[in-house]
Amino acid sequence: MHRLIALIVLCVFLFISEVRAQEVAILKYNGGGDWYANPTAVPNLIRFCNANIGTRLNDKPNTVEVGNAAIFQYPFLHMTGHGNVVFSQEDLENLRTYLVSGGFLHIDDNYGMKPYVTKQLEALFPNTPLEEIGADHPIFSQEYDFPKGLPKIHEHDGQRPQALGIYYEQRLVLLFTFESDLGDGWEDPAVHNDPEDIRQQALKMGANIISYVFKN
Repeated sequence: MHRLIALIVLCVFLFISEVRAQEVAILKYNGGGDWYANPTAVPNLIRFCNANIGTRLNDKPNTVEVGNAAIFQYPFLHMTGHGNVVFSQEDLENLRTYLVSGGFLHIDDNYGMKPYVTKQLEALFPNTPLEEIGADHPIFSQEYDFPKGLPKIHEHDGQRPQALGIYYEQRLVLLFTFESDLGDGWEDPAVHNDPEDIRQQALKMGANIISYVFKN
């Protein structure tokens, strides 16, 4: 009987692990920045992906702390905010191990995040600086074509949108989208009143990122 119970528990654990392996999580960090910004963004993106590119993701993403081992249950982490970002040494070690072990982090600057997060990324990969990803990268044609690269969703400082990445052993492990604000475009229409074509651009680019991680 005890063996049967142990077997059932093991099967349940493996089932949960497998299900979670197909989920997206939102990354919670310290420093006072609003990691919780754009609450409808990721659920909307997931629903768009499930309806249009064949994914079967849970549209209620969990939240995980950057220093917690729970991040290893999720192949895709999404991070956003406007302000300060602080990673402790334990956070850095945990996140770096996650990324080099096969994980992926998408950071979407919700405006004002770049000076803080880039400092942390320098500590995360001290010998691997962010580099701009060219428009010919597969992430811009994974499901939908973006021949000019990252789309411009919201105007902030009038700069061009940039997709910046960090590679580990020739694998893109981190994507930082700047001066685009994809997350605002993923939000419920009433939040920002964006034209539908702008929202579609944001959702399609987001779907490309999801597909790049889950289907490659």
